[in-house]
Amino acid sequence: MSQPPNQPPQGGFGAPQDPRQGGFGAPQPPQPGASQTPPPPQGPPQAPPPPQGPPQTPPPPQSPPPGAPQPGYGYPQQQPGQPQQPGQANPYGKPDPYASGPYAQPQQQPGPYGYPQQPGPYGQQPAQGYGYPPQPQYPGAPGSGSRNPFKGKPALAIGAAVAALVVIGGAVFAVTRGDGDDDPKKPVAQGSDDPKGSESPSASEDSGGGADPENLNGGRQPGEAKVLWYQQAPDAPKSGADAPGLWITDKAAVKAAYKQVFAYNITDGEETWEPISLPQKICAVTPQASADNKIVVAYESGTSDRAKCNQLQQIDLTTGAKGWKDTVSNGELFDNTIKIDLSITGKTLMVGRAQSGTAYDVGSGDKLWEKKRYGDKCFPDAFAGGEKLIAVASCDATGTNEHDEIQELDPATGKAKWTQKYDKGWQIERVFSIDPLVIYSTNEDKKAWNISTLGSGGKFRSEVGVDLKIGVECGWAILERNLRGCAGVAADANTLYLPTESTTSANEIVAIDLSNGKEKWRVKSPVDEPMLPIKVEDGKLIAYAKPSYDAGGQVLSIPVTGSSHQPDKLLQNPAGTASIENGFFSRAYDWVDGRFYLASTRLSGNDEAKEKLMLAFGK
Repeated sequence: MSQPPNQPPQGGFGAPQDPRQGGFGAPQPPQPGASQTPPPPQGPPQAPPPPQGPPQTPPPPQSPPPGAPQPGYGYPQQQPGQPQQPGQANPYGKPDPYASGPYAQPQQQPGPYGYPQQPGPYGQQPAQGYGYPPQPQYPGAPGSGSRNPFKGKPALAIGAAVAALVVIGGAVFAVTRGDGDDDPKKPVAQGSDDPKGSESPSASEDSGGGADPENLNGGRQPGEAKVLWYQQAPDAPKSGADAPGLWITDKAAVKAAYKQVFAYNITDGEETWEPISLPQKICAVTPQASADNKIVVAYESGTSDRAKCNQLQQIDLTTGAKGWKDTVSNGELFDNTIKIDLSITGKTLMVGRAQSGTAYDVGSGDKLWEKKRYGDKCFPDAFAGGEKLIAVASCDATGTNEHDEIQELDPATGKAKWTQKYDKGWQIERVFSIDPLVIYSTNEDKKAWNISTLGSGGKFRSEVGVDLKIGVECGWAILERNLRGCAGVAADANTLYLPTESTTSANEIVAIDLSNGKEKWRVKSPVDEPMLPIKVEDGKLIAYAKPSYDAGGQVLSIPVTGSSHQPDKLLQNPAGTASIENGFFSRAYDWVDGRFYLASTRLSGNDEAKEKLMLAFGK
């Protein structure tokens, strides 16, 4: 359900967070509120005014949970006292990052979780959100009813301040280095030994595989996992640099950072292949790899402020070989490549521009088809791939019928399999899951948000109807929607797993039945720190519990069926790495074959910090 626009989420984990509390990872000030749940598609929270939505049939009443998260860095936000006016068109066809984004002083704006719920995209009134009007604020409290973004469909709103949550921080992060060198330097492989209280290696000891220069395993206690290996971050500009992506194969952990792509052996951290250097900084990557382990990264066309994110490079994760290259051309008028999004669905690479997209054969680089303007002045401005290829379009942006639409596209031909229209005022912000398709949408004017599931043919299946303050972790969304930019949320065929918001104490993971939007069960973090869902495998939900100041993080296994959902500890990271785990500006993580990988997605550029690019934990 929506919640009042109090304050921005805190906590770095990027998902919606309580304006009054820090979210997973980084505390943040007040920010725009979240929207509410509509039947079909839905997106992250947005504006901070009282909850309201397109007048339509209201769903069952529900109340928002106590406190709501707020958008963090990376999520469009409005400047205090200068709410974005409905109907204003962005020349790039995407949310204006400066009118309502991290650069618009998000900390001074109410968070999405603080917004009351409003009518959803389906045209029904969302349940009233936290504090607007005043209502009980506790998990599971009955709501006051809500509308969804799809006309004629019932909708339930749920507190999810995923709006602009960026991991960590309520201000633009910029640190200085001792020098001004922007050239990257190859990180040194640093495998750890398996000591318990061993002495630190001598300064003359080789820092290659098998060494543990910083003695991260020193003093490791019984029952604690060990650091299998770790890698130092490469040099980055004093203003910092992006380090997107994390791909784990059967042999290598692959990571992009600034202008390079690195591959490390999953067992000892030794280089699997020579680092790949690119001419300019990396600006986009495919979150997923193809079936034959191919990815595509994009890098900028130059170093000036006018540089475009338009240079594509295919890379083979198995061999480290560079494949085909291409330059993404601009479209018409405002259809530029200042920012692009990349995704892979089957054999198709989708490259999204500001108002259109181009599909390539990921293996050969051949262009397959274009997705351009269609229908009622609809411009496709965001794409998401994986098990399905999804396109989101802004329609009639300067007219009286302004609205968003979502489509499933045939990855081979580009033909739309179905189209679902949202009510006016509702914006599709995030895709929490591709299969099943779970959408997070917001209504800035109503200060409402909505989470809905779409089934076969794009038909509305259900919407979340549980009062929650969601603690999903989302990344930057500047000049783009960044549909798949959220971590800390997982789903299987019939259930959505959402973390509640918390900053420094235990939170809960709530299982939502996708057939009706109701709560199945919830489980509390076994430690006095928040936990986030990672994935579902073998009938169990894998979750990551954050570290405290004096204890490492934990990897947990939670049964998704049966009467007991108590977490079972798979790994207890050593206390010696707690400060490192807590120190990432933003992070990516994965659990594969009994190993936990934790990597930075933003480099500080501080040479004195001994910044880590990646760590691997195991038994």
